[in-house]
Amino acid sequence: MNLHEYQGKLLFAEYNLPVSKGKVIFDAKDAIDACDEIGGDKWVVKAQVHAGGRGKSGGVQLIDNAEQAIEFAQKWLGNRLITYQTDAVGQIVNSILIEECTDIAQELYLSAVIDRDTQKIVFIGSSEGGVNIEEVAKNSPEKIIYEPIDPLCGAQGFQARKIAKVLKLNNEQTKQFTPMLKNLMKLFIEKDLSLLEINPLVITSGGLLHCLDAKINIDSNAIYRQPEIAEMHDPSQEDPREYEASKNDLSYVSLDGNIGCMVNGAGLAMGTMDTIKHFGGNPANFLDVGGTATQERVAKAFKIILDDKDVKVVLVNIFGGIVRCDLIAEGIIAAINEVGVEIPVVVRLEGNNADIGSDILQNSGIEIKSINNLADAAKAAVELSK
Repeated sequence: MNLHEYQGKLLFAEYNLPVSKGKVIFDAKDAIDACDEIGGDKWVVKAQVHAGGRGKSGGVQLIDNAEQAIEFAQKWLGNRLITYQTDAVGQIVNSILIEECTDIAQELYLSAVIDRDTQKIVFIGSSEGGVNIEEVAKNSPEKIIYEPIDPLCGAQGFQARKIAKVLKLNNEQTKQFTPMLKNLMKLFIEKDLSLLEINPLVITSGGLLHCLDAKINIDSNAIYRQPEIAEMHDPSQEDPREYEASKNDLSYVSLDGNIGCMVNGAGLAMGTMDTIKHFGGNPANFLDVGGTATQERVAKAFKIILDDKDVKVVLVNIFGGIVRCDLIAEGIIAAINEVGVEIPVVVRLEGNNADIGSDILQNSGIEIKSINNLADAAKAAVELSK
């Protein structure tokens, strides 16, 4: 689960991390009051979407009067912002963050991710902030430090000094950075983060460290124990089909192909998509209906797949381990009748009672291609998609 910048900065402030004074608005008419409340004579207005690259796309602007804040809000609220991190449709802007202006002397980069191999949290720092860190890693890898921190021990002073050296901080800034690193580590663990990024972390003209941006991802598997963060969820930033699938406990990821996939098991789903690609086709989605694959789940899965108008054929690949393929076949038939599927459906059943399930499909009176071999089923789906 991703957070907006303003939500991330609320967490930063909770953990005593230096952030700008700001206010989020959801209506352009509130811009003047927000500027008055913040104070000063210059502000920064930022469109709130779950994507980077906002500044290069016009989603961040420096203003020197409140009327410009109104104009910015009127331009973006309810419209879509397209950046290099979004698709061609972009993401809807429902809120604007207005912040006090910060005098910047230098821009740095700092982030933290989970390294599952070492079971540690790795902090990544660079003296090159405000740019794509991938470019720095490619062109100037010596300017990046990767510091693994044991979550049981927390951030230690010597680790803060190691990172500070790469960030080229002076003694006073290093003293400020040491408790900052410990607080970031505490935030990461206590809020079940999977990603934390500050780009840029800046040194102000007064020589102080300041978190000018905040990108936070929460581990969705742990969201049940973060009820306050769960309330921050903004479904408008997600693919509608992915959101609908998550509400029904289906694992769905939208892709750009035309062969809809319905599979029980994540590994089998990946193998199914690979097989489709091998035979020259393009999967329209990853969809794991889970081990049970009941009629209700299959029906919901069909509805989500068919909501993608680019889908020309559906390939159902079910392995009957605990679940019986004859029950799955009956569920597929019932789901097709319920949903009203009007495009070709190819079904591959394997495992427990697969032969009985195939007979049920072939005798159903519905135009279903029942093929027990995955390669042949994938070939048929690819041909039908053309």
